Amino acid sequence: MVRRVQVLLWSVVLVVAGSVLSARPASAVIGGSTSTYAPWAVRMLIDGTPSCTGTAVTRQWILSASHCFFEQARPIADSRITFRVGDLDVRKGVTVRPVRGTRVGSADADMLLIKVTPMKLRPARLAPGHARPGQVVREYGWGATCTGDENACQSPVLKQATLRVVRADDLRCKGFTAPGGSDFCMEKVSGIPAGGDSGGPVMTVAPRGAERLVGVFDGSDREEIAEAGEVARQRDWIRAVVRT
Repeated sequence: MVRRVQVLLWSVVLVVAGSVLSARPASAVIGGSTSTYAPWAVRMLIDGTPSCTGTAVTRQWILSASHCFFEQARPIADSRITFRVGDLDVRKGVTVRPVRGTRVGSADADMLLIKVTPMKLRPARLAPGHARPGQVVREYGWGATCTGDENACQSPVLKQATLRVVRADDLRCKGFTAPGGSDFCMEKVSGIPAGGDSGGPVMTVAPRGAERLVGVFDGSDREEIAEAGEVARQRDWIRAVVRT
């Protein structure tokens, strides 16, 4: 995986995988819009505090970023983790809990699958192909909506940012992505995701119910560039895990 200058977007609990890295000053999904449809989006909490975002890929499996499940380089106990599902307003959602000992991390991407008690929602469908330069996508999350102290402005309602996929070797993506790597690079169109949005779904733009999960958001410079793990490269792993 490439160097994580993107400030792993661990949100309020400063969850990290490995060491904390530096980044430029933040501007957060700031400038985005409020979502009106995203049944597959889930909010992760640790000790009841909002943390990351994730995607239901089946009615019992959630896909998020691996770094969301570590605190000071140590795994966070399943007993501390909950998810809010079923509503775009996290205050109105239903709480589900992990099935202990079921989390499975990808060997070569910042992605992790965790099994939970059954959810009443519509899971996301996986994109059949790779993210293409020039493709417009949407990233969803309950993360920060302000600059400065992102812990103080986590959104209670789901927001979305519109982004455009750019080439991995674009100079703006240096330190985020590299040709042939596990992540793809995106530029801001409207809004840029930040703290609390890690692990959130990056979806194709399509009519409701027809969109596909193309990426798992895992970092940004908080200004104009973001990155996401590419689902197409991990599709076989995802399908193998959720069948267990």
